[in-house]
Amino acid sequence: MKISDNKLYFYTAIVAVLSWVLVKLTGVIEISRMTAPLHSPDYFSKGYIKWEMDELGTLKNKVLADEMLHFSDDGVTQLKTLTMLFYNNDSPPWVVKSETGVLSADGKDLLLNGRAVINRAGGAGARELTINTSNLKVKPDSNYAETAEWAELISPPNKTVGTGMKLVFVDPISVELLSHVKGKYEKK
Repeated sequence: MKISDNKLYFYTAIVAVLSWVLVKLTGVIEISRMTAPLHSPDYFSKGYIKWEMDELGTLKNKVLADEMLHFSDDGVTQLKTLTMLFYNNDSPPWVVKSETGVLSADGKDLLLNGRAVINRAGGAGARELTINTSNLKVKPDSNYAETAEWAELISPPNKTVGTGMKLVFVDPISVELLSHVKGKYEKK
């Protein structure tokens, strides 16, 4: 073989060596997987919507949030400007609103931080009801909510206030104020 026959191999080897030297000089090989800060979101959503159906395929509940952040270290999900709707067969849905909420890793507990408002419009066999409270703990799987804080129930023209509340969103619907209960009731 002549040297002229091996020129291509020779030039290719020189280019490879020069490329390797340049890579070493620029530090490109040093790129490594960056580790995320300890409590950082692993995924997020803007305009988050989640529907949950029952075993018959009818809408059971719905969650809407302006922003959703999920954290991989503890599995919790943070929600901002949260609205949750609980549907019943023959009555209007219960609408629960809060500025922020934290959903546990297993999805069984939703803590609504700060002010929470629960509404149900009037309908067939159901009177209009508004509940104002704070720091509400909701169990979406069992359609249950509770708080140890002050709560105000308004069903026009009646108003009842108390400390601590338990609420079941499905039939049989149950609202229980736990202590310091006072009411103002008017006849229509």
